[in-house]
Amino acid sequence: MKFSTRKDIAAPADFIFDRLADFGSFERIAMRRGISLKRLDTLAVPDAGMSWEIGFRFRGRERQMITDLEIFERPEALAYAGKSSSFEARLEMLVTELSKTRSRILTALEIKPRTLGARLMVQSAKLGKGNLDRRFDERIGHFAHDIERQAEKAARF
Repeated sequence: MKFSTRKDIAAPADFIFDRLADFGSFERIAMRRGISLKRLDTLAVPDAGMSWEIGFRFRGRERQMITDLEIFERPEALAYAGKSSSFEARLEMLVTELSKTRSRILTALEIKPRTLGARLMVQSAKLGKGNLDRRFDERIGHFAHDIERQAEKAARF
């Protein structure tokens, strides 16, 4: 199942990429939401090869996923690949500079089932794909709005 959206943001591409690559911030947000994270790599600076073991509850069960940062190309692209016992997922974020103060972020998420049970779950989710698309677009929209607010604050100082 694939989801994708694009959002224009009133911020420079470098600023947006820095926010997308703020892994410490994402780790803190995840922990506040009850998601456990464990860094598996030993990289001192953000780069391709970073890896996390992620634990979370989904549909009443504890799940585990290993997620790797596959692409880290400043200021244009980030791509993650994740694997659990039931699913594979790939998240790509591309930043395109439209002008010095405006950029576009293209976000794509693809989820592939690895088991029969997961395949059935994806098939049933496809029945509500319109609702899922809308929710994905809204979440990315909120994230883009937060980046815009941060850029406005940074520009004032």
